[in-house]
Amino acid sequence: MAQEKDDTQKKKAKSQKDTKGSKPFFTDERIKFIAGIFITGLALYLLVACISYLFSWKADDSLLNSDVLSGAGVQVQNWGGKFGTFVARYLMAYGYGYGALFIPPVLGVAGLAMLKLPRIRPGKLAVKFAFAAILVSLISGFLFGHAGGYLKSGPGGAHGYFIAEWLRSFAGTIGAAGIITVFTAAYLIFALKVKPASFAILLKPLKLFALFRLPRRKAAKPPQSKTANGMNNNVETETETETAAVLQDDEKGDISFTVIKPVYNAGNEDEGSDEDNDEQEAEKAGGIVHDFDSDLRPPDSSAPPSTNMDIPLNIISKPHALDILDDDEIVHSSGNYDPRLDLSRYKFPPVSILKDYKADAAFDNTEILDNKENIIKTLGDYKIGIKSIAATIGPTVTLYEIVPERGVKISRIRSLEDDIALNLSAIGIRIIAPIPGRGTVGIEVPNKKPEMVSMKSLVTSKTFQESKFDIALALGRTITNEPYIVDLTKMPHLLVAGATGQGKSVGINTIIASILFKKHPSELKLVLIDPKRVELPLYSKIERHFLAKLPGEEDAIITDTQKVINTLNSLCIEMDNRLELLKAAQSRNIKEYNEKFISRKLNPEKGHKYLPYIVLIIDEFADLIMTAGREIEGPIGRLAQLARAIGIHLIISTQRPSANIITGFIKANFPTRVAFRVFSSVDSRTILDATGADRLVGRGDMLISSGNEPVRVQCAFVDTPEIEELTEYIGAQQGYPDAMHLPEYVDDSESGAAEVDLRKRDSMFEDAARLVVQHQQGSTSLIQRKLSIGYNRAGRIIDQLEAAGVVGPFEGSKAREVICADFISLEHILKNLE
Repeated sequence: MAQEKDDTQKKKAKSQKDTKGSKPFFTDERIKFIAGIFITGLALYLLVACISYLFSWKADDSLLNSDVLSGAGVQVQNWGGKFGTFVARYLMAYGYGYGALFIPPVLGVAGLAMLKLPRIRPGKLAVKFAFAAILVSLISGFLFGHAGGYLKSGPGGAHGYFIAEWLRSFAGTIGAAGIITVFTAAYLIFALKVKPASFAILLKPLKLFALFRLPRRKAAKPPQSKTANGMNNNVETETETETAAVLQDDEKGDISFTVIKPVYNAGNEDEGSDEDNDEQEAEKAGGIVHDFDSDLRPPDSSAPPSTNMDIPLNIISKPHALDILDDDEIVHSSGNYDPRLDLSRYKFPPVSILKDYKADAAFDNTEILDNKENIIKTLGDYKIGIKSIAATIGPTVTLYEIVPERGVKISRIRSLEDDIALNLSAIGIRIIAPIPGRGTVGIEVPNKKPEMVSMKSLVTSKTFQESKFDIALALGRTITNEPYIVDLTKMPHLLVAGATGQGKSVGINTIIASILFKKHPSELKLVLIDPKRVELPLYSKIERHFLAKLPGEEDAIITDTQKVINTLNSLCIEMDNRLELLKAAQSRNIKEYNEKFISRKLNPEKGHKYLPYIVLIIDEFADLIMTAGREIEGPIGRLAQLARAIGIHLIISTQRPSANIITGFIKANFPTRVAFRVFSSVDSRTILDATGADRLVGRGDMLISSGNEPVRVQCAFVDTPEIEELTEYIGAQQGYPDAMHLPEYVDDSESGAAEVDLRKRDSMFEDAARLVVQHQQGSTSLIQRKLSIGYNRAGRIIDQLEAAGVVGPFEGSKAREVICADFISLEHILKNLE
């Protein structure tokens, strides 16, 4: 038995091995490319044969016999030869007549799809050509019958002739004409993408006639509904609502309490009153429509504040994400001339790689109602009356917006933060008093069952797909369940901080995934620094597509401290080179420069080139500061101050939000900051200059500050298997020969004039000397750019110029001093060297 099991296992292993060995043959890109060329050529051949058959059918039909394919003495007039005559006869005479001219394009579309030509949708084109062949055959058969030859089947072929005759016998001539007309119109609407709204143009004369003939009527007022206090409420008709529950107060029996889940219709733009328009604007702004007038009591200073439970909760809303696009609706535009032509066959990763995490339980309003009562009771215990309260349910927290009675100090509500948290038995109560632009006080209460925000729901959202941002980052969803999409170029740098295990690494993966789904490899490069050595190596598979590194380095993911220093200094060199290019092109930023380069206004022979964005990501900044503080702070400071204009952006993450790590200099140059949960208000103030991060609940709950009031966002979740599949999909495609090479950094302080032998001067030494004297700038990057040489060679020339006395010694980040004031002194030095 054991021997039989071993034999069985060997056979299975052999079969699996054979399967794995045969799979690459069918999935090989070269095989697909060759097959595409063959099928496209065959389609062109058949099209030529069919066109030629229109002129040579009379002469060739008499020769079609058993020898047409074998007889050497038979000559046909068809351009496709004997085989073309034979196939064209069956396609046109026995088939679809003139409609057969659309059959070879169906085959050609399949070939072009295998060649992976851009903007080719083979499925839709094939369907359009196939229906065109059928309709043209049917119309020709109906109009011309069997006239004109083609074995007496007519220009519509056998198909068109017999179908048209059957329609005549079934519905008569008029009925058959009507049927064919309807099908033709339907096809044209489908093929030409004619919108039904365009037919309204034909109805304009009728509409004008009706306006002049019919008397005008005043618009009817919307129906009124009364609250328990006798005040009128306008019934909202423009927002589709789904009533979840209607409860009645058991004690008084006259206060209705409605729980509503609105489903917003973005396309509903009917005309209405000014009040309706205001409600729509408020709805767009925050996802909530407040109707505070419905339950306002007349102001009475002598009346005691409301402390009972009869305050109705106007709206309990849970906005739904209705802006999700299907996979076939997501189109990655290739733009005009682009550096994308270098990798023209690159395919953006499909969204099917990502997982969609659904909520385990449906919406339950019991928790919301209990919290509402506890909030009213707590405020009433401290003699704080409120007019109304509304709730919006987010993925992680629920926002309760209250309108206090007139004369109530906001500071009193803010001071009750801990008391409300105690009564609600919740962790992480956060009070926003007041909410900017709303005129309400917000109380954020964590949900007992938080929902997970999937990365797929953000990538497929309409907001992300249609965003015009240069570097769009999909970070998560707000409390109103709206996608939070930001532009990294407007930040321009991002600081991410928080305690260990609160979601920083997932946030970094979310940022990188946003870039990979939106940008082409030629448009953006990543410089990844990971001192922890465990988070970012997942992206090593996309080295030849999206990563940048120093020349000669094997690993593009930088983990060694000394290599980090060299990389940062190399980025400073790249920054200086780009600034010189922008100066020569008279451009203020990288966007203007690239637009000029794309429009052929800059000459590549003068050193100009397309400049991709560069995003520097440091996963653990605190470790670098501890190991090489001063050597790290210098280049980081220069990049933070100057690199924005030339397309270099920094994303720094740290789990130690202390003052010696996040210094005042870093905070000044990183206006946009993301704070995950921290364990003290001091750390929150260090990151955001305000409290609040210590009130978060963790697991991706974060505050994003960009100089205004922090926005609470639930970070999107992307798991490690999703990142692995994403990088494998990109890495399996054709890429560049190697990662983008940054300028090689040479520490000038380690080289000196004593090591230079002037007898072995560079062949471009004199040209470089005259260039330096002319510009009065002893810069390595100047020599590199003007003489079109590498950085290492330019560095050796600058050392030779120092030894010859043309330029002064190394002065850090500044350019060297030029000792020679004019060309006369320079010629004297050059003559002495001979």
